[in-house]
Amino acid sequence: MCDQHQSLFSRRRLLTAAAFGTLAAASAVRPAKAIGEASRPNAIGPDEALARLIAGNARYVANAPTSKDFSVGRAARAAAQHPIACIVGCADARVAPDFVFDQGPGDLFVVRVAGNFVSTDGLASLEYEVQVLGAPLIVVLGHSDCGAVKATIDVMKTNAVLPGHLPTLIDAIRPAVNLAEKARAPDPLAEAIAQNVRHSVRRLEQAGPIIAEAVTRKHVKVVGGFYDIATGKVALL
Repeated sequence: MCDQHQSLFSRRRLLTAAAFGTLAAASAVRPAKAIGEASRPNAIGPDEALARLIAGNARYVANAPTSKDFSVGRAARAAAQHPIACIVGCADARVAPDFVFDQGPGDLFVVRVAGNFVSTDGLASLEYEVQVLGAPLIVVLGHSDCGAVKATIDVMKTNAVLPGHLPTLIDAIRPAVNLAEKARAPDPLAEAIAQNVRHSVRRLEQAGPIIAEAVTRKHVKVVGGFYDIATGKVALL
């Protein structure tokens, strides 16, 4: 019996040490440009990555997407991923970043949540994208007629109490609605959507230590965008 406990204890120690070793190795990784891995497909500058997305959106709007054979590169994608950008997008079913920017599998690292705000979990995902995967660009993408922003405006007007975890969503978007109200814009909803995007951009630019440091070193750029569902166009904010 003692031998069995000893063996079990040893295996647990070994597994624990291995887990900590994996985390330590991941934390030591720096963005692709920082470690000079110029051969990586995403070892490009933020401006080039943004230009690719803008060109892709133009193809999407013109209904002239790049012809894609999804089987091509499948083996390479199974071994590693090298996204050129991360999209912080809304969970709205009408907003699909891979289509909107006409990018193929593995090109975009997408974090989606209703209202496209940056949660703690979302921030951790973005930090992984910057620290480990080395993508040079983060785009916070809002969109027209956002239901999450519209709901936040309504709740703030009526003081309604929402069920479940919905109040968490309202609290995350509330600062943007407050800024929109101060702006006294002719279209309060559109202004709140734009302010919500800008609020997340500022938060990411200041999110230390990982993303803020990458932004300061110009390894990563954070930009905001507005997607018009009716036209398909993305405008930078």
